[in-house]
Amino acid sequence: MKLENLFDALGGSEADTADALARLHRRLERDAERADLLDVGYRTLDTPLGSLLLAATPAGLVRVAYASEGHDAVLASLAEKVSPRILRAPARLDAAVREIDEYFTGSRTQFGLPLDLRLADGFRRQVIEHLSEIGYGHRESYAAVAAAIGHPRAVRAVGSACARNPLPLVIPCHRVVRTDGSIGQYVGGADAKQTLLTLEAA
Repeated sequence: MKLENLFDALGGSEADTADALARLHRRLERDAERADLLDVGYRTLDTPLGSLLLAATPAGLVRVAYASEGHDAVLASLAEKVSPRILRAPARLDAAVREIDEYFTGSRTQFGLPLDLRLADGFRRQVIEHLSEIGYGHRESYAAVAAAIGHPRAVRAVGSACARNPLPLVIPCHRVVRTDGSIGQYVGGADAKQTLLTLEAA
C-alpha cells in the first residue's frame, strides 16, 4: 500500500498517521523483545563525526558503523552474519547512546558497555582485544600492537584488522598510528580519526 493510500485508510492527517505508525512500531519492538524474537536491535545516532549506526544483540553491542560504510549495507551484512531478525529498536541502545554522548562531551574516557564480539575471530579477535587495552589519550603504533600480540611481523595484518574493527570508537582502533607518528588510515576517514585523537589529547 502506498503511503498516501495508508493516510486515507487510517482516516487522519499525515501527522496523525505518522504518530500511529510510531506507536505501532514501539509496540512491535516491545512484543519482539518480550517474545525473545529480536536478535539484532539498531538505531542511528547523530554525532560530531556524522551519523553512526549502532546495533546490539541480547549479548551486547555488536556493531558501530560510520555513514561512509553504508548503513543499509551494514544491516544487510548483520542479517547475513548474525540473524535476519533485525528491527529498529532504539531502547536497546539507550546505554550505548548515553556513553557515546558522554565520550564526545569529554566526561567519559572509558566505555563500560557489554560487547558482542562474534564478528571478530582468530587473529582479528586478538587485535581487537588488545585495542581495548590502549588507554584514553594514548597511542600505539601498528608495529607495537603486532609485537604485543606475539606476531611482530604482522604489521600489515594489524592494519587490516583495525580497518575491519566491528566496533570503531568503542574499541579504539583510532589510537593506533604509524611508527612515524602519522595517523594512518581509519574506517571513518582520516578527518574523523584526527578529531578523535584531538578530543582525547585535550
